Amino acid sequence: MKHVYLDNAATTQIRDEVISVMTETMKGYYGNASSSHGFGRSSKSLIEQSRKTIAKYLNVSAGEIVFTSGGTEADNLVLRSAVRDLGIKHIVTSKIEHHAVLHTIEQLEDEYDLSVSYVGLDTDGGIDYTHLETLLQSENKTLVSLMHINNEIGNILDINRVAKLCKTHHALFHSDAVQSVGHYEMDLQALSIDFLAASAHKFHGPKGVGFAFIRKNTGLQPLIFGGEQERGLRAGTESVHNIVGMEEALKKAYNNLNKETDYIKGLKRYFIDKITKEIPGTTFNGCSGDSNKSTYTLVNICLPIPPKKASMLLFQLDLKGIACSKGSACQSGSSQNSHVLTEILNDTDLQKPSIRFSFSLYNTKEEMDYVIDVLKEFME
Repeated sequence: MKHVYLDNAATTQIRDEVISVMTETMKGYYGNASSSHGFGRSSKSLIEQSRKTIAKYLNVSAGEIVFTSGGTEADNLVLRSAVRDLGIKHIVTSKIEHHAVLHTIEQLEDEYDLSVSYVGLDTDGGIDYTHLETLLQSENKTLVSLMHINNEIGNILDINRVAKLCKTHHALFHSDAVQSVGHYEMDLQALSIDFLAASAHKFHGPKGVGFAFIRKNTGLQPLIFGGEQERGLRAGTESVHNIVGMEEALKKAYNNLNKETDYIKGLKRYFIDKITKEIPGTTFNGCSGDSNKSTYTLVNICLPIPPKKASMLLFQLDLKGIACSKGSACQSGSSQNSHVLTEILNDTDLQKPSIRFSFSLYNTKEEMDYVIDVLKEFME
C-alpha cells in the first residue's frame, strides 16, 4: 500500500538536518541553561544563538523573541496578558480563527469585563476591512487578533493593511502566524504588529516548541510563573534541543525558501488542474483555489458526493494510505462540521465532504495522481 502524507498544515516531517542537530545537542549540551557552571553556560549560549538567528530572519531584536511550547501557548500568553495586564477592554477577532485564539477569548470574556467583536466575512472567508475599521473606532482600549493565514482554507490576510489600521486607531495587533512563519518572508520592523505566534512543527521542526514575538516596551507579563527564564516572561527549564532544532528548521526554510516555494506551488497548481479536470463539480472552499489569495501550501475542496456516502470518505482514504484532514487536526476527533466552513458554506455544501490537502517539499506529482485516482474510484 502506498503512503501519502498530505496533512502538512497539521504538522510536518522533520528535516534530517534538524534531527541531526537535535541529537548532537542532546548528547553534548545536557546542562540546565539556568545553571552557572560551564555545562549550563554552554546550553545557555546555544539558546541565545538560536534566539539571535530567529530574530535575524524576522528583522527584530533578539529580546523580542520569547520561546514557548508552541503556537497555542504563544497565543494564550499574548491574549491573557493583554487583558489582564495591559488594560484591554475590547478584542476584535473573526469567527474563523484557530481555536487557540477563539477559545482563549471566550474564556477571557467569562473572566473579565471584556467586549468582543467579530469582524464581518465575505462568502470566501475574507475579512471585511471596512467593517474592521468601524470596529476600531471603539472608545475602549482595543486588541485585534487575526491570523495571517487561515489553517483550514488558506486565505491570506492583508496583514500590512490591518497593521496600519490598528496603528491609526491606537489598537494593539496580534496575529497567529503559525501557518506563515517559515513559508513567507516577514519583516516585523516594517510591519506595525505588536505580537505574533509561531510553531516549529509547521516548518519541518520539532513539536513542542515555538515562540512569541513581543514588541519591546508593550508591558506584557508572564502567563507561567516560576523561574526567571526568558527574561521573566516564560518560566520553566528551557528545552535546549527543541530550541536548537527550531533554529535549524527556520534556517533551512528561509535559506531554501524560493526553491521550495516554487516546487510546492507547482504541486498545488498540478493538483488543482487535475482534480478540476478529472472530477467535475469539485469546488474550492475559501480562496484555496486562487493562488493569488491563498497560501501555496494547501487546498480545501468540496466534492460532489451524496451525504450518506460522504461519511465514509476519510476512512476510505486512510485505508488507501492517504493522510489528509476534514478541518484542523485539533478537531479530528469531533463529529461536528469545521467552524470555519460553517461560517462560509451554505447548508447544501456543508452536507458534502470537504477535505483539506496540504503539501510540502516531500510530496510529488505522482502522489497527486494517486490521490485523485483514489477519489475517482471512491466516487464511481
